[in-house]
Amino acid sequence: MKLHQSDTQKYQTVTGYDETGVEINAERYNYSLIVLPETPARAWNAPSFEALTVEHFDLIGQDSPDVVILGTGAKQRFIHPKLTAALTMRRIGVECMDSQAACRTYNILMGEGRKVTLALVIDANEGKSA
Repeated sequence: MKLHQSDTQKYQTVTGYDETGVEINAERYNYSLIVLPETPARAWNAPSFEALTVEHFDLIGQDSPDVVILGTGAKQRFIHPKLTAALTMRRIGVECMDSQAACRTYNILMGEGRKVTLALVIDANEGKSA
């Protein structure tokens, strides 16, 4: 799906997404990444939802966002609270959504000027049979 341009283009905006990746400011990414409004998107070493660890969320916490939107792939899945306990103690909210909903929500919050982080798990093997 392609999204329309807006006056938020000076920020890191999700401009498209599909089952295999995402576009940030029209640049394609086919791997897990972290996106913040005023920082270029960066690779996130999270190869799959099942591989997420406390360290993945500690890395996100270094940016001190107000809220983290976690895109969990094609379907919404919830992480164990122990993975985000350090963020919760710092009053950083974490919301889990399917990746398409996460992209839309990130754009809305970013457009409102919120200090939001989009953490997308893009699993190249998702949906493939073993």
